Formats: sequence, structure tokens, C-alpha cells
Amino acid sequence: MTASLQHPGYDQQRLQHVAEKMPCRVAQAGALLSLMGEVTQYSYPSIFLYGHRSTGKSHVMSVLLKELELPHAMVSCVECVSVGLMFKHVLLALFGPDPSSLLPRSPSLSDFVRIYRQQCPLSPANQTRYIVIEKAELLRDMDSNLLPVLLRLQELVDDNVTVILLSEIVWDRFRPNTGCFEPLLLYFPDYSKGDLQQILSQDLHPSYSAELYSAFINILLGVFYSVCRDLRELRHLAALNFSKFCEPLKEGKVKESDTHKLWRNIEPHLKKAMQTVYLREVSSVQWEEQEQEESGALKGLSAHAHVELPYYSKYLLIAAYLASYNPARTDRRFFLKHHGKIRKTNFLKKHEKTSNHLLGPKPFPLDRLLAIFYSVVDSRVAPSASIFSQISSLVTLQLLTQLGHDDQLDAPKYKCAVALDFIRAISRTVNFDIVKYLYDFL
Repeated sequence: MTASLQHPGYDQQRLQHVAEKMPCRVAQAGALLSLMGEVTQYSYPSIFLYGHRSTGKSHVMSVLLKELELPHAMVSCVECVSVGLMFKHVLLALFGPDPSSLLPRSPSLSDFVRIYRQQCPLSPANQTRYIVIEKAELLRDMDSNLLPVLLRLQELVDDNVTVILLSEIVWDRFRPNTGCFEPLLLYFPDYSKGDLQQILSQDLHPSYSAELYSAFINILLGVFYSVCRDLRELRHLAALNFSKFCEPLKEGKVKESDTHKLWRNIEPHLKKAMQTVYLREVSSVQWEEQEQEESGALKGLSAHAHVELPYYSKYLLIAAYLASYNPARTDRRFFLKHHGKIRKTNFLKKHEKTSNHLLGPKPFPLDRLLAIFYSVVDSRVAPSASIFSQISSLVTLQLLTQLGHDDQLDAPKYKCAVALDFIRAISRTVNFDIVKYLYDFL
């Protein structure tokens, strides 16, 4: 039963229709409507919605604004790579194409405020205008005066406008040191297991009953809920594995009521999919083909091991793994041709120390990574911006982890974030025997 949504400024039948479109988020929608106030009244200048990824912030905001027919502009800081592009989207959505064309080529905040004020008398607001900014945490990387201006835009343009910021981080991480106007805060909690069951069960398959699909979702959540509570990722996993779940039904081996046999059939596939949660190296079609035609050489490895990397990125990742799991004092032993005499006791008394693979990856500086890279790569490579950009790409792909802050004065440090099976699969693609260079396998 859908919870009721109530507000004195809107028709109850319309609110009921809105509530049906946002399951398990009616309480947050009601609180948000209360903060927004009456349609014709001045609303609070700025509202801050925060919560983890995929908790319904954008969906609730979009449904309310569209279904209640409120004038609004929704912009994403990911799509608007510049401040000028954001200003243009806002003016286009609120006032049409003509005002947005008045912006100069590189508009400033004063240009935006000036044009907005000029358009207010030409298009008077009969009700509150809303500017919704998604991925608002990216505003911190833009001009330092942008966030304080947006928070008090209502005062600057003298118009009934409310700025709503949607973010995955808390407001304390936004507040400038110089201070700013404090917005109203509204928290969106994570979906509970029952909430996810209710939402995902609505994606019915036309060929099967609602009870069967609900049982499948219950099995799916039993496996993945402890490691993944992202609604979008769970929905992707459900779409990916439901056909495999129904294979015994298509073949006539079991009935819909025999959930135990259906569970035994799908269990190994769900456990394998668990190794690739959040990874999208392959599409749904490629995943199904991979299930049917898995090669013997890489059999038993996760789909993560099938990721394609540029040639030198593979060697950079190999060098990073060696730097993370080999002591720094062994670099001379492994990577210098004429390393001189080294006492064997330094390398043969392995029973006196714990395996580095059990202790986990150790941090290493950038210069050590590059030194090992130039030693293991099978051709002469000049230091270039391309090599450094590939290191940044490996960090973005979460194959490497950068330690410390981007603005630190000393050289950055990294840790390798891949497993032994993965790096061995990568090494085989470039014919590099990484085991010979690992201290734990001497």
C-alpha cells in the first residue's frame, strides 16, 4: 500500500498519483514539499539534499517538479563542464532561448545575475522557480564565489527562486572557510532491504508471474545485499541474471513453486557475478556470450581479468604490483643486471618473515614506480606526458590507489589495488612472467 502524500497547496488526487511514482520515498517527498512551501509564496532561498548514491534524490526531485508542473531548471555538474554552460542551461529552461543567447562567450557571475534581473520583469514569477543542481559536490572545484552566490541567488536577483543542491556528501564538506548563507538540510537515508525488495519487484517480466519475480529478487538480495545496496546496480544484476534463473522453467525441468531447485541452478552464476559488482567492462550480451564460451586459459578468473588496457598501462600496473609487494631493498636484486654480490641470507630466510601478500600492498613513491617500469618494459620508452596520464587513468579505474591529497608538496605515493590472479592474467597478455620477480615466490 502506497503511503499518502499531503500538502494544502495541491490537489490530493494529484499528490496520490505522485506518491505512486516514488515508492519508499514518500516521507522525504513530504518533507521536501513542506520546505518548498505554498506555490505562490516565497520559498526558502536554498535547500541541500544529501545522501548516498542511488537513494532517490534526483528521482524525487524530478517527479515533484514535473508532475506538479513547477517552473524549474535541472542541471548536472557532470554535464556542465564550465560555469558558462550551467548559466546557459538555467536561462534556457526558465526564460527561453532568447535570454540565454545574451550571455557573452565567457560569462561571469555578474553577467548571469544581470541578465536574470533583466528577464524577471518580462517574465514575472506567478510561482516559485526552482534551480536544481545535481552532483553539487563538483561545485567545490569551480570558482570559489559560485557556491555562496547560488545559496543567496534569491536575494541577488530579487526573484522568487529557490536553488536546490543534490549531493552525496554532507554539508560540512561544502561550507567555505569565509562563511556563507546556510541552506535547509534534508537527508535521504539508504534503502532498507525491504525497500529494495518492494522497488525491484515492480520490474515485472511479462512472461512470468509476479510471485516468481519477487522470489528471484529475494534470492538476489540475499546474495548481494551485504556488499551492494545501490539500486541501479542491483537492477542491472537482476536484469542480467533473471534469464539464467528461468532456464529450468523453459526446459520444463521444474515448476515455478520449486524455488529450491531454481536457487541451486542460479547460485553459482550469482556468486560469479558477485566478483564483478560495479564493474561494467562487458555489456549484458557479452556477459551471456562469455558464460557460454569461456576460454580455458582464463577460466576461473573473474570478468575483471578480461579488462583491456593500453600496452604501457599493463606494464605500469605490473610495475605497481611489484613495487607494492616487493621490499624496496630487493629492487637492485631483481632489476639490475650487474647488481654485484648480495648475501643469499637476505633472500633465503623466508621462514623468518611473513609473506608480503598476506600483509597486503605497501605504498610506494612515483619515482620507484617509474624506475621499475623502465626496467621491465621490453622497449625503450622516453618519459612523456602520455605515461603520466596513463598512471592517472589507472587511479581513475581504481586499479591503483593514490595516497594523500592532490595538492601535497612531496611526490605522490600509490598502492596497487589488484589481486594476484588479475595481475598474472595481465602479465600473460604481454608475455611477462611476473612470478619470477616476486619476492614471496623466490
